Amino acid sequence: MAQEKRKMSREEAGRLGGQATAKNHGKEFYQEIGQKGGEATSRNHDREFYQEIGQKGGEATSEKHDKEFYREIGRKGGEARNNSNK
Repeated sequence: MAQEKRKMSREEAGRLGGQATAKNHGKEFYQEIGQKGGEATSRNHDREFYQEIGQKGGEATSEKHDKEFYREIGRKGGEARNNSNK
């Protein structure tokens, strides 16, 4: 029986392409392109841009989490700070 050829979705093509890239490149590759992307973004955007995305991120996080979540991350942050001062 002959196999049918079907058109690949954009999502599937992206996933397969990402997997192929991951096979060919290590952690350093992703760190380097991430750094380059961050530097390019900082050249193209001002302080207000970062304030706006920070505000949106904070609002989205607060909609998804309760007070216990904030207590826990605060506790972890305090522990990390205390451990780094030793």
